[in-house]
Amino acid sequence: MARKRVKKRTHVGAKNPVSSAALNGHADRKDPKSMVIRIGAGEVGTSISQLATDVRRVMEPGTATRLKERKANRLRDYVTMCGPLGVTHLLLFSRSESGNTNLRLAIAPRGPTFNFRVDKYSLAKDVRRAQRHPKGGGKEYLTPPLLVMNNFTDPNADANSKVPKHLESITTTAFQSLFPPINPQKTPLKSIRRVLLLNREKSPENDGSFIINFRHYAITTKAVGMSKPLRRLNAAEKLIKSKSRKGGLPNLGKLRDISEFMIGGEDGQGYMTDGTSGSEYDTDAEIEILDQGPKKVKSAKARAAIAAVEAAEEEEEGQNDNVERRAVKLVELGPRMRLRMTKVEEGICSGKVLWHEYVHKTPEEIRELEKKWEQKRKEKEARRKQQKANVEKKKAEKAAHRKATGGKSKDDSDDEDEEMEDYPYDSDMYDAEDGFDSEGLAGDAEEQANAKMEQDGEWEDEEEEIAKEEQAKGKKKPALR
Repeated sequence: MARKRVKKRTHVGAKNPVSSAALNGHADRKDPKSMVIRIGAGEVGTSISQLATDVRRVMEPGTATRLKERKANRLRDYVTMCGPLGVTHLLLFSRSESGNTNLRLAIAPRGPTFNFRVDKYSLAKDVRRAQRHPKGGGKEYLTPPLLVMNNFTDPNADANSKVPKHLESITTTAFQSLFPPINPQKTPLKSIRRVLLLNREKSPENDGSFIINFRHYAITTKAVGMSKPLRRLNAAEKLIKSKSRKGGLPNLGKLRDISEFMIGGEDGQGYMTDGTSGSEYDTDAEIEILDQGPKKVKSAKARAAIAAVEAAEEEEEGQNDNVERRAVKLVELGPRMRLRMTKVEEGICSGKVLWHEYVHKTPEEIRELEKKWEQKRKEKEARRKQQKANVEKKKAEKAAHRKATGGKSKDDSDDEDEEMEDYPYDSDMYDAEDGFDSEGLAGDAEEQANAKMEQDGEWEDEEEEIAKEEQAKGKKKPALR
């Protein structure tokens, strides 16, 4: 008789992979998601393409790591898909005609957009090549990094400063929203494996520049108060308990006693600690971690005896055995960037300019622009109302037709048009007369040329020529026998 099948994937006790919510200490459904995109993928070059790949690694796990851009893709295509995919941020890399590398941070679906010029950058492979002991890619990218921001706000800034206070506020909020917030009560310390450092450079001349240094590090820890041989034995014990035993075990075959390994053999200098070996970390980088590992369940009498002994030892020594002191060290992963903010726009790569580093408007010009944008807003609102009325009218006509024909549906050829009009990311978001900021956006000029040819009726002439050529080819084609 065949054995009964035992389910191992869905039942209690199955060795299923740990969810990201359990690792991060927060629900991942509402976490921010991002897309790092190369605008004009075939024209930015290999270095910027690799820089975009490195930034995607920084943004993991809440980013589209394997995103493939096409030359035919436009910015509108990505913005349209932000809603269905739950994408909250767009990071757009491009190269201008003058050769400058630009980065735009856009918050979907309505903006604002922060325009940066990448003054300097170093790829992750260049950072690893310069290190003596580089950190390899392991489990660090399973959880989002810890965001550390420095000097983003100036206490002396106000609304009339060269860098106004509201600009500092919205920039800080935009970068903070890139990653999910950390819950100190629920987030385990082991899940914090990386740190992203954003440091704003203070200009001594106060020239109104907003410069951000971008650094990415991995967090490594090491036990304090243990010698190097003892650390190797501790690592070997963990390696023996694990399934993989590839190297890492100390070779004690030529030694007579474990003491020779601890003191360094016959020529050893005696038992060494971190204090005597000169490998001690800075005391400022030490932290205390409470041991929360699984322990064997004991009886009530045994637990009471152990608690009494531990209480007596704590009174004598004033320490807790469950607290472990570890030294923290940061290893840079890359990439590095020096970002200079040039412009802030209200929409996604379009709309009213909220701040500009080089262009400054007088109060009269600002009031004139405000009137212009108010007029555009009213026109957009009128077009939206008209579109909504048209959709409702078509639905009413369909319902009346179904009643008249006894349930038979009318021709549904206009369904796609209705969906396009009723979709929240409609064409009103973009002005045909204004268009996009074309710096680094491939294909915009071609679209404008095609639209102009269609208005002038040149497409009809070309269609007639193509039809004549096809007729001529059909006459010359021999008949099949």
